[in-house]
Amino acid sequence: MRETFGRNLAIVGQDNLRRIVLRERDRPGGANIGLLDLTARYALDNGFHVVVEGILYADHYGTMLRDLVRAHRGVTRCYYLHVPYAQTVLRHATKPDAAYLKHVTADHLRDWYREMDLLPDALESVIDPDSPLDATIQRILRESGLDRVPPIDR
Repeated sequence: MRETFGRNLAIVGQDNLRRIVLRERDRPGGANIGLLDLTARYALDNGFHVVVEGILYADHYGTMLRDLVRAHRGVTRCYYLHVPYAQTVLRHATKPDAAYLKHVTADHLRDWYREMDLLPDALESVIDPDSPLDATIQRILRESGLDRVPPIDR
């Protein structure tokens, strides 16, 4: 998204904040949920467009995401990338980090995987697994209106 849009787009990654910054397990009520919310709000308040991304289980992150959507004064769109389990395993195997692949196995993925774990209130549009990356990015930019917003060089 950022390579296509340019600067002034904040990527608020759940994995980065949860695993790297806090080194926290993904659990209901985890500190990362509030940190995601604060980071997204801070970026929005400072004029950035924001993408909150990650495997955001509806029962862990749903309330925070719904509140964030309701509080945002601009255009908000939510998307769920539907990747079936078998395709998830195939994609996982292409990761370049051998140590990670040894540590995180298909059995781990099976335990973590939740088919169509959608947020309440039909907040998300589903992106089909066969949607090419470029088409997906263009869709999100078009539906959010970011395709008509010039990036700001910060």
